[in-house]
Amino acid sequence: MSLARLFRRREKVPFAEWGHEIHDFQLPADGRVQYAQWLHPFETPKTVDQQEVDGLRQFIKPGDFVIDVGAHTGDTTVPMALAAGPTGCVLGLEPNPYVFKVLQANARLNRDKAHIQPRCYAATEEPGQFVFHYSDASFCNGGFKTQQRWKLFRRKYPLTVEGRPLGELLQTEFSDRLPRLSYVKVDAEGYDRAVLASILPILREYRPVIRTEVFRKLFASERHALYELLAEAGYAIHRFAGGAAPQGPRVNRDDMTAEKHFDLLAVPVTHQFRKAA
Repeated sequence: MSLARLFRRREKVPFAEWGHEIHDFQLPADGRVQYAQWLHPFETPKTVDQQEVDGLRQFIKPGDFVIDVGAHTGDTTVPMALAAGPTGCVLGLEPNPYVFKVLQANARLNRDKAHIQPRCYAATEEPGQFVFHYSDASFCNGGFKTQQRWKLFRRKYPLTVEGRPLGELLQTEFSDRLPRLSYVKVDAEGYDRAVLASILPILREYRPVIRTEVFRKLFASERHALYELLAEAGYAIHRFAGGAAPQGPRVNRDDMTAEKHFDLLAVPVTHQFRKAA
């Protein structure tokens, strides 16, 4: 992140819901795709890209079930839903009620091409209310308080959200979809390992590909614990490269501290990609 953007984030933003506007994208293979762009001044412009959708189709086939934990406005949810198609389903979890409204707007779009089920929850160990903290009064990006070393950039704005155990939600509302679970994306601001650990029996049974974040503020011990959880569950761990070739180079345990912030793509070692129907 550039210094210019860091200092831009320090500007005072009053509370507002900001709303959204619909942007159109013409994809070579998927045709016209619409996206609801949140108008919060700190939100970056989002695009829907054919190469990203094609890359996801290596792992997600029509009719598959996909989980997006930390969906935000839907910038990862929508491409995954295009890969799964209208007969598939993407469960998008976003606990922030203001961001969730934009995710809902994206779920209402592209119904002929995609099927998104949004839920306004955080994935937590126990059900209940939890306090997330944000860096601006309009709650653009935040989460549980983590190791915040610079007072200048501490998240000062609390927001109470609803939490629900992900495993319980899946068994209660999506048990019929679980046999087609092919892909799980987690972006939980440093709590990715806890989320994955909470559904470890599901991961072991259905063997989805996993994309997860190595959060910039994680200590070395936390990074190694994330790696070990995935490796011990039978996953080969790669860098997530994005685009049409998302499976990047292999990652070893020692590589987990080489950079501050990056994403992993964990592929079951016995995984055989199914051909599209």
